Amino acid sequence: MEETEKDEFKLIGLKLNNKTTNQNGQSSIDCGNLWQKFETENFAGKIPGKLSDEIYAVYYDYEGDHTKPFSYFIGCKVKIDTQNCQGMDSLIIPAGSYYKVIAKGKMPDCVANSWEKIWSLIIDRAYQFDFEIYNERSKDWNDAEVEIFISSN
Repeated sequence: MEETEKDEFKLIGLKLNNKTTNQNGQSSIDCGNLWQKFETENFAGKIPGKLSDEIYAVYYDYEGDHTKPFSYFIGCKVKIDTQNCQGMDSLIIPAGSYYKVIAKGKMPDCVANSWEKIWSLIIDRAYQFDFEIYNERSKDWNDAEVEIFISSN
């Protein structure tokens, strides 16, 4: 795990209507359903002015640590001044310090397993904006690589 700095950036995409929780696997259901909608309705293809084809999954607006409710967002990076599309939301990720973890292996297990390891680490988490980046390296679900960034204090 390495520490890195990220500049502020903007995403346009979809957010969960309500907060979710890691209790009883609820976030797997809620986030999975949002991914299904994002993919089947080709939201990535409808986002104006995308800076890349990378897809970001963001965990934010935490009510405490990873055992408490949080918000979830899926989208693509755009220029800060890009206007929202109808039926989509935007999210600004502030500049900050992050721990970077690489999830490798079979999807979606490698990401879930990486989060379980992150939860067990003793690190100074900020519980602000945590995000995963999906790109060309994560397309092969049998041998995927996903970058995970955890906000730090």
